[in-house]
Amino acid sequence: MHNTATMPARARVDQATADRRIALWLLAVSAMVFAMVVVGGITRLTESGLSIVTWKPLSGVVPPLTDADWQAEFEAYKQYPEYQKVNRGMTLDEFKKIFWWEYAHRLLGRSIGLAFAIPLAVFWIRGYVRRELRVRLVGLFLLGGLQGLMGWYMVKSGLVDRPDVSHYRLTAHLSLAIIIYSALMWVALGLLRPETGTPSLKARRPDLWRLFLVLVGLTALQIGLGGFVAGLNAGMVYNTWPLMGGGFIPGDLLFMDPWWVNFLEHTTTVQFSHRMIAYAVVVTAAVLWWRLRVTGVADAANLVLAAVLIQLVLGILTLVYVVPIPLAALHQAGAMVLVTAILYLGHRMVRS
Repeated sequence: MHNTATMPARARVDQATADRRIALWLLAVSAMVFAMVVVGGITRLTESGLSIVTWKPLSGVVPPLTDADWQAEFEAYKQYPEYQKVNRGMTLDEFKKIFWWEYAHRLLGRSIGLAFAIPLAVFWIRGYVRRELRVRLVGLFLLGGLQGLMGWYMVKSGLVDRPDVSHYRLTAHLSLAIIIYSALMWVALGLLRPETGTPSLKARRPDLWRLFLVLVGLTALQIGLGGFVAGLNAGMVYNTWPLMGGGFIPGDLLFMDPWWVNFLEHTTTVQFSHRMIAYAVVVTAAVLWWRLRVTGVADAANLVLAAVLIQLVLGILTLVYVVPIPLAALHQAGAMVLVTAILYLGHRMVRS
């Protein structure tokens, strides 16, 4: 008779069960990254991101606890451009409000790191992690560390002479978060829905897969433009829809020289581009939905089209009401929901 207490963990748990547990863990971490993106958006909207002027990965976990601690934190903040040029005269209580948003953002980031690293070590030691999965999980862990560095690199850009972070670094920070979220979700979905060995919809209908990739590319571009809009405060100009300044094409489009700089730094051109790509995403999603409606992934296509239309409405409302924090936060969350729906559809196409 075998003594189960001495049997290897791999023998006690079959691989399907191990894969399911790993998938659920990755989905939980994905949910934390989703929340991180939304909290990061609120941190930006409340202009809280430059309230903590140092990066202390370990000791920074502990917030100010005494009046002296708070005063020291406030005095450090006063040495930098945001206080000197924007918030001069701010009280300590007002400082605490912006501090807590940035602190929550950083604490959530650290929590994600622990929520990934500790279970990964446990699963690895117990023999749950298949060899072909190890590189992916280690890669995800390294991406998470890179995201922490990218966050501080972004913050540093607002601590020099201009009291605002670089919109390039902001967009890079957001884009890396989306990449991490997408990778987590894709690996989890793969574990929950393994290959069947039969030809997938992707293989049977490469034309539909190419159209899906167009949607992925447009959505990625749109999210990047959203980072530019946020970083340049481009949502604060031309707060009408569908026209901009009385016309569909604003008069000051391509105002800067050379012309290509407008797409990177001119608020009007960046907002106009964000609008145009939004329309392209809607049209592409609608065409893809129409062509997938008679396939086995029609339900997933329905989710994508619904997410796209809701996101369009949220974007319009955010613009015309001049970027109120609740609507803007919902718009950012809507982008994450859309990414989730697209990932689900893509995986269904690959594994159907």
